[in-house]
Formats: sequence, structure tokens, C-alpha cells
Amino acid sequence: MDACRVPIREFPDPAVDTPLTPKPIEKTVVLAGGCFWCVEAVFKELRGVLSVRSGYAGDSAATANYRTVCGGMSNQAEAIEVRYDASQTTLGQLLKIHFSVAHDPTQLNRQGNDTGRQYRSAIFYSDEEQRRVAEAYIRQLNESRVFTSPIVTTLEPLEAFHVAEDYHQDYAARNPGQPYIMFVAQPKVEKLREHFEDRLKK
Repeated sequence: MDACRVPIREFPDPAVDTPLTPKPIEKTVVLAGGCFWCVEAVFKELRGVLSVRSGYAGDSAATANYRTVCGGMSNQAEAIEVRYDASQTTLGQLLKIHFSVAHDPTQLNRQGNDTGRQYRSAIFYSDEEQRRVAEAYIRQLNESRVFTSPIVTTLEPLEAFHVAEDYHQDYAARNPGQPYIMFVAQPKVEKLREHFEDRLKK
């Protein structure tokens, strides 16, 4: 991530976080950070993550289709729904991966060559706890000047998550030779494996 000032291993843990639960509890968070193929590929590798689905968030079901979203004709963002076991990972640790590996949160309404509000950086919070943790971590990263530019990630209440078309699900794993996957998604996965080996599924 070019905007990062410090080595990724020094990327701070969230000062405000949800505690690990003593017993397995399934929780869900919806995140957006550019093309959902790439973000999904990163989160599927993490220990404690039960499933990841690509989809759309930020607008109504009527606009939740790839043609409309790609055409910029809605307020939808390409997003992922992460189901995770709260006894194995915390919301804050997932956000750390989102900000340090999965995308660049300083790019407004774009990620690399993908431009438009559908590629915005966003956290769609489902309750006050998610909003509180996300807001605190963004403040922490800005105050510690981890990035050379301000974080532009939006915090948006989750009205609904609309699952994307079947061919988008697990796209990177099913299409490893596709040029976009090779040059955009795979480097993120390799960064995750290099710097967060202890966070990966066995």
C-alpha cells in the first residue's frame, strides 16, 4: 500500500475493540474497499472467518445488480459480508486487515484504476458497537499518521446486504489466471500471507 508510512508489521492494533468471546459466537460485518473480488480473496484466508460473500450495500434491492452498479447508476458499493467466529477473531482485528492489506482507505471513490462511488472505502455498521469500534480505529490511524493522506472511509448504517450474482462468488480462487486477479488481487493475498501468517487458517 503506497500510502502507508510504516512497515506493515508496525501497523497498530485497535485501541478500542470487541473482546474475544469465551464460546463460539457467529457475528457479521460488511466491508467495502474496491472490487469485491480482491477484498473477498483476502478475508477468506483468515482464521476465524466462517464465510465471505460478495455483494452490494448502500442502496435498494432494485439496483443490486452488476450492470447497474458498474455503470455508477446507484449508491451501491461493491462489498463483502464477512461471517466470523467472535471467539477466534475480533472486529478490530478484521478492520486492521481491511485497512492494512485489503485496500487503500485514502483513495476517494476509487481503488487504483477502478473509479466511481461503487468502489468507495466503507464500513457498513449493523449496530452501535460496530460504529464505535470503526470510528475509533479510523481516528487512531489518522492521529498516528500511519498514512500520508487522511482516511476517507465512510461509516454507513447497514440497511441491507444484497448478495451478488453467483459468478462473482469465490471469483479469485476460481479464476487465478485472470489478469485482474493476477495483478490486483493476488499481490494483496501474498501481502497477507507474508505479514500475517499467524492470522491465517491452517
